[in-house]
Amino acid sequence: MLPVHWLANASNNLATIIEFIAERNEAAAAHLLNDIERATSQLPQHPYLYRPGRLAGTREIVVHPNYIVVYRVCPNVIEIIAVLHSRQQYPPKA
Repeated sequence: MLPVHWLANASNNLATIIEFIAERNEAAAAHLLNDIERATSQLPQHPYLYRPGRLAGTREIVVHPNYIVVYRVCPNVIEIIAVLHSRQQYPPKA
């Protein structure tokens, strides 16, 4: 089983999203955080469980209709790359 590693950008994305939602509805924020933790905790056992991503070499977890976790499976680790709202431009334009 591969360990899951959150990149700094992904951790920052998640913190920003949860903080934004919590300002309006703490229960909804806690529920979303729980859903993301549950989904990402399955990755070591099932790294290819979720759909292929829009960028080559990535995969995406649709945790909620509005939130997506982007990750990649590397030889020694599963990297969480980003957590984003479904309306965000992704992949970002160069």
